[in-house]
Amino acid sequence: MVRGPGDVEVWLSVNGAAHRLAIEPRVSLLDALRDRLELTGTKKGCNQGACGACTVWVDGERVLSCLTLAIACERREVRTIEGLADGQTLHPMQAAFIARDAFQCGYCTPGQIMSAVALLKEGHAKDDSDIREWMSGNLCRCAAYPHIRSAIRDVRDGKTGD
Repeated sequence: MVRGPGDVEVWLSVNGAAHRLAIEPRVSLLDALRDRLELTGTKKGCNQGACGACTVWVDGERVLSCLTLAIACERREVRTIEGLADGQTLHPMQAAFIARDAFQCGYCTPGQIMSAVALLKEGHAKDDSDIREWMSGNLCRCAAYPHIRSAIRDVRDGKTGD
């Protein structure tokens, strides 16, 4: 079945909630999240897949939402920074970023956190070199990298609130 070029019905599951959107097939997941669903935690940095500010998870895998078509995410689960906390309880990585002052301007922080949680799940946090390599797709213009690595180590090692 051909869909498009005009608006088509797309069903997205985002943070556990179903959403029906009427969008063109060329709409990126990033634009669908920010402009249609008003989930503005995911940031539009370069819009070219180079900075990682738009990192979200699709079926538990990190993806660059600026390079992912929303229509390609039908029948898949999308998780954004807004869906990471458990109600009012921050995810341990969110709490560690605060405790370690792992951000300055904060613009890259949602993508950094989503990648950092995935990095631990993927088993790529053995040492700082490993963390540096597997977080290299997430850029921070403020250069908070040492604090970001500290936050990741804290969560990896089960430390909270240090």
